[in-house]
Order: sequence, then structure tokens, then C-alpha cells
Amino acid sequence: MKTVSATLTKSLAVLALGWCALAPVQAQTSASRIAWLSPERIYNESKLAKLAGEKLQEEFKSREKAMQDMAARLKAASEKLEKDAPALAETDRVKRQRDVFELDKEYQRRQREFREDLNQRTNEERQAISEKATKIIKQMAAVEGFDIVLQDAVWASPRIDITDKVLAALDKDK
Repeated sequence: MKTVSATLTKSLAVLALGWCALAPVQAQTSASRIAWLSPERIYNESKLAKLAGEKLQEEFKSREKAMQDMAARLKAASEKLEKDAPALAETDRVKRQRDVFELDKEYQRRQREFREDLNQRTNEERQAISEKATKIIKQMAAVEGFDIVLQDAVWASPRIDITDKVLAALDKDK
């Protein structure tokens, strides 16, 4: 009788070990919660993004106007040189060509600086939006039990798209 009991005990122990070994596998096969969002929509459609765009437009309005004025001066100087060139003495023509060239060079430099400054400020504003969105996404993931939140996917099912929820929370939190 002792051998049957020992065999039964060993069998139960083996069975229990088997169940313990399978427990992590079962936990891994339980449905993972995945979410996806479109960062571009966050940067383009949120109220924060629209406010940032208006802020940048106001901030750079005077420089943009100065660039347009300089472009008009350059165009007028080029056209005047082209029109007057046949009648000008060689030294006058060379001097005016040099003036137009210098004006063009200055315009190009200012245009490059303008673009760089605008890009830097745009990136700063996007970073601020990104930080707020990340905070909201982390809170949402904890509340809704997401295991992972992805962005920039080639394709994602609308079923897992949380972009609208994040936009609503961002706009409410604004």
C-alpha cells in the first residue's frame, strides 16, 4: 500500500510541477492590450497645436514681412538692372550687378536664418505638446490596462486607435 501512496504522491508532485510550469505560458497567452495613435494628428489637430501655430505666426510676422519687403527690393533692383544694363557704362553696370548680388546674398542668409529659427521654435512647441500628450497617454494606459502604445505604424486597426481619446484629453486639459 505504501508503494501506491508513494507513486500517487510522486504523480501529484509531477502534475503540480507541470501546472506551475504552464502558468507563465498561460499568463503570456492572455490577451495583450495594444493601442496606437497618430502623432501627426496630435501635432496638427489638437487645440494646443493650433494655439502654438497662431503663437508662432504672431511671433514671426514682422520677420516674414521684412523678408517679403527685401524680396521685393531684390526683384525691383534686378529688373532695373536688366532694363538699364544696355545703356550703362561698364563700371556702373558692374557696380550695380555687385549691389544686386550682395542684396541677393543677404536675402538668402536672412531667409535661411528665418527658416532655422522658425523650425527651432516649431520643434520647441511640438516638444511641449508631446510632453503633455505623453503624460495623458501614460495615464490612459494605466487606467485602460494597455500593455503597449505604439505610434507611426504602417497600418493599425481603428479598433486600437486612441488618437481621438488623446486629442479630447489634450483639448480638455489645455
